[in-house]
Amino acid sequence: MIKTTEATVVFTPSGKRGKFAQGTSVLGAARSLGVDLDSVCGGRGICGRCQVTVSSGDFAKFGISSRGDHLSPFAAAERHYAEKRGLEEGRRLGCHSLILGDLVIDVPEESQVHRQVVRKRAETRAIEVNPLVRLCYVEVREPEMQDPTGDLERLKEALSEQWRVEVGAVDLHALQALQPALRDGGWTATAAVRGDGALIHVWPGFHNRIFGLAIDVGTTTVAVHLTDLASGEVSASVGAMNPQIRFGEDLMSRVSYIMMHPGGEGELIAEIRAAIDKLAAEAARKAGIEADDILEITIVGNPVMHHLVLGINPVELGGAPFALAADGAQLVTARSLDIHAVNQGARVYMLPCVAGHVGADAAGVVLSEAPYQRDEMTLIVDVGTNAEIVLGNNVRLMACSSPTGPAFEGAQITAGQRAAPGAIERVRIDPETLEPRFSIIGSKAWSDEEKFAKAIKRTGVTGICGSGIIEVIAEMFLAGLVTADGIIDGSLANRTDRLVRQGRTWSYVLHRGEPEITVTQTDIRAIQLAKAALYAGARLLMDRMEVETVDRVVLAGAFGTHIDPKYAMVLGMIPDCPLENVQSAGNAAGTGARIALLNACARVEIERVVHDIKKVETAVEPRFQEHFVEAMALPHKTAPYPNLAAAVALPARKSANDANSAGGRPRRRRRG
Repeated sequence: MIKTTEATVVFTPSGKRGKFAQGTSVLGAARSLGVDLDSVCGGRGICGRCQVTVSSGDFAKFGISSRGDHLSPFAAAERHYAEKRGLEEGRRLGCHSLILGDLVIDVPEESQVHRQVVRKRAETRAIEVNPLVRLCYVEVREPEMQDPTGDLERLKEALSEQWRVEVGAVDLHALQALQPALRDGGWTATAAVRGDGALIHVWPGFHNRIFGLAIDVGTTTVAVHLTDLASGEVSASVGAMNPQIRFGEDLMSRVSYIMMHPGGEGELIAEIRAAIDKLAAEAARKAGIEADDILEITIVGNPVMHHLVLGINPVELGGAPFALAADGAQLVTARSLDIHAVNQGARVYMLPCVAGHVGADAAGVVLSEAPYQRDEMTLIVDVGTNAEIVLGNNVRLMACSSPTGPAFEGAQITAGQRAAPGAIERVRIDPETLEPRFSIIGSKAWSDEEKFAKAIKRTGVTGICGSGIIEVIAEMFLAGLVTADGIIDGSLANRTDRLVRQGRTWSYVLHRGEPEITVTQTDIRAIQLAKAALYAGARLLMDRMEVETVDRVVLAGAFGTHIDPKYAMVLGMIPDCPLENVQSAGNAAGTGARIALLNACARVEIERVVHDIKKVETAVEPRFQEHFVEAMALPHKTAPYPNLAAAVALPARKSANDANSAGGRPRRRRRG
């Protein structure tokens, strides 16, 4: 009897090791040890996912010497793959590389099944790629006269034997496509199987592309991120204005429309579904993929958007007790939501809602920022038309919503506009001369630079967006042009001709030209109302949490990305906090949707976390109005801001009476 020679194989970076008979494939050894080595084709040398590298040298800590010739020579399948698709020098296909001696095998990140996608921000976690949908390439035995077994049963048999995948439910369209697929593929096929065992699609032969959509349905905009479910990378991002805006800029306006127009919910449902379907098709075109390659969708949105996407009338959210139709996560087919620009078997997972006005978008933010994993008391503010606020740490979490309105997004502002090329986004005012300078979206030049005129030739100066209005009001306050009560100080008209009387109030001319852009008293009042609502919601949560300060503030949402933390604090949008601990998280809700898209375990995690979040309803909290009134002042009427005062020279407090005294007849504006 011939004794089989064994070799020691160590896999890095996992460190898993074992002894294997010579002639065992590297892929087979990896699977027996539970090493994270990918494969879609089942070891046939087609997909190229199982690439590995031999680490050559003497490894004292493992007690072995590893050499390249301890693997079998290049197999025909490897040569064919290298000629057709390219194979990096030093790489081998694990499925066709046979173990001939002791080896240290490195599994590169791109060959790992559960690879991590590193987030850009260092303080946030990486996303582990572990999607719910799996592609399995199989060889199916052909039918025989003596064996009446159907094609589906033989496909299930192949999946069980070759992949250890047990198929349960089968989508009708997958069953309808099965026979042509098997015959076109020469009795080979690639099956898409969900984690629950559902067979949702079958391609003829080998198929290696699988994508999903992470969608953030906001009150103002809809953003769609087409994501490669194998690599975790975003292949295309597209967005558009929410077409429901024509029914009202804010949520309650849209709910009111439905209340006043029986059947009106059908219009809003159709609009948002058509927008999602159109964006899905646009993303696929942009990435150059087929609709059939999109097999999974995750959606986040506020409760009203959540209900409308699901086809649920949201009128119950228009008044107390703000009852949701369902607050748990929902799993439905894409077809049931009229999303057709995807695979017929695609499923839609909607993250859970927290409560009546704290929706699945807040759940997405929580999943993205993971405050439940941190010791620090973290305040997360998703700045939007309806701000959603979360406060807490790894002990407990609380959440509320606050009706900030659309002012932060440029609406209800005299020269306000959406963030687009030409909009003023950054402002500085000289405290001595009271002269402004600014920059616009689409240009890095400032208005007091010679190159500015050339830089803005294409777009011009068109208006002022949310971040611009925040900065100009904060700068006006720091320069003494605006009092702590939010009144434009007309007594300074003798120092600058940029102060212009408008009836009983004053305005500040930020830009002369076409169009002339001014900041009016009404504009400042709109921002005060919005920021006071924001602060009051945060302060209410701090009261309930019994904390006087927070360790960390995260500004989420598209608008939150562009806010300078210093100016947000100067206005009093957020409580005092060390400025270095105030961060922008970008579209954290969309990132949360992407995490749920890429990682099946994250769905279980966020459902558990959301269940434990304590909801505070601002509408029935008596202290909300008290906090709101005090928060109208800049930065606040009574709350101390020691961290801000250490970083910024705050002006001495002026009274409204001082501001109302113009100090004489205002000077005429300079033209030109």
